[in-house]
Amino acid sequence: MAYPGYGGYGGQMPGMPAQGMPPQGMPGGHMGGPMAGHMGGPMGGPPPQGGYAAYGGSYPGAFGAPPPAANDPMWGYFTAIAGQDGEIDAEELQRCLTQAGFTGSYTPFSLETCRIMIGMLDRDFTGKMGFNEFKDLFVALNGWKQNFMMFDQDRSGTVEPHEMSQAINSMGEDRYRVSPQTLNAIIKRYNKGGRIYFDDYVACCVRLRGLTESFRRRDTMQQGSVTFQYDDFILSTMAI
Repeated sequence: MAYPGYGGYGGQMPGMPAQGMPPQGMPGGHMGGPMAGHMGGPMGGPPPQGGYAAYGGSYPGAFGAPPPAANDPMWGYFTAIAGQDGEIDAEELQRCLTQAGFTGSYTPFSLETCRIMIGMLDRDFTGKMGFNEFKDLFVALNGWKQNFMMFDQDRSGTVEPHEMSQAINSMGEDRYRVSPQTLNAIIKRYNKGGRIYFDDYVACCVRLRGLTESFRRRDTMQQGSVTFQYDDFILSTMAI
């Protein structure tokens, strides 16, 4: 299972349609909850190099934002949970994911995980997400959930450290190229009692993607190295 990461950035999964959200939308999902749907696009895939058009969506009706498709199955659900500002904050996202039963038998997402989910897509640092970002998040979550379930074969809601290593390595050949020492640090950071729970697994995936994108934007020559100013480094790591 390939996940767009640092190498081959922006690649589309073979056989997947170009658009991120599944045509079925929310109803009838087979991965745990009415909003899950079938996977239908690059799983957590970043925007094309040179811009972030895919993540630039704000609440429809805002300046420069196209109106949503009338038949978009996600629009009604989004407007039902978005605040008066037309965006979703971490508490609203947590409530949405819990009520939708997205995690199925797994433990619901913590508020902190919901905060970093928003931080992954929050380009203007408002702490909230608009409609297009909301849809992008569900594409990523569906992909991460399917990947987790591949390794959680006993449906215990957890994976072992060596399975976590396999899961990260299965996110695409030459994608998240981390050393064994870094991989070991990741496992130590996200395990509880020697097991990794789904909530922590998603938090790890979000940080990997978000930090990789932040690095990638600065590595314009694709050399695998960049120079950070202190404040820029703190912003990049603390925003996710």
